[in-house]
Amino acid sequence: MLTQFSRTELLLGKEAMDKLSASRVAVFGIGGVGGYVCEALVRSGVGAFDLVDDDKVCLTNLNRQIIATRKTVGRYKVDVMKERILEINPDAEVRTRQCFFLPENADTFPFEEYDYVVDAVDTVTAKIELVIRAQEKSAPVISCMGAGNKLDGSRFCVSDIYKTKMCPLAKVMRRELKKRGVKTLKVVYSEEKPVKPSEDMSISCRENCICPPGAAHKCTEKRAIPGSVAFVPSVAGLIIAGEVVKDLCGIRQ
Repeated sequence: MLTQFSRTELLLGKEAMDKLSASRVAVFGIGGVGGYVCEALVRSGVGAFDLVDDDKVCLTNLNRQIIATRKTVGRYKVDVMKERILEINPDAEVRTRQCFFLPENADTFPFEEYDYVVDAVDTVTAKIELVIRAQEKSAPVISCMGAGNKLDGSRFCVSDIYKTKMCPLAKVMRRELKKRGVKTLKVVYSEEKPVKPSEDMSISCRENCICPPGAAHKCTEKRAIPGSVAFVPSVAGLIIAGEVVKDLCGIRQ
């Protein structure tokens, strides 16, 4: 019978599509990378999602985030992504967590229910805790390294964290994971040398933050405001989604 996933089934087969439909993927961070992960996974037939993020869509997200439009500015990202997923596949099950993943709330997440975990968060502390918690529950996990300050989407690679090079975030992650006895981690990272962003404060969130008054997390709290473009985070997200689909289906190339 013809379905919205028929073209995918021509390549993956019925058994693989059934596996995807029965899988729950938790995506932590619904931004420039995580949004495209969700987009590709729902269009691939993944049947259940947990979406975790506490940010709202900001005007400055329109340059790169698939959920960011003029109509969605000011709305929680997890809510917008949930609506988009259900518009693509009304049969999908979507649970949302309007919060940031932190060591302090890590115990509240059911890692034992996840068939795959996607780390698309920004902070090293959260990334490390996420990896450790997922591996403790034997949940497959893939982590995105730095996608900001990059211009060449063709330089992304899939590798183990201990085989990465050039990426500053990966360097920190290697050191911190080694301290904690984490022996392996699948990552997507770029071998492109980061570009130094402009220091023009007239276009920087550092001095022109437009986060609403009372926002729990504001741009001015960040140590640095990275530059980003439409065609780099999206590539990282799509590569991650491809790895998730292939791993869930047991595809080896």
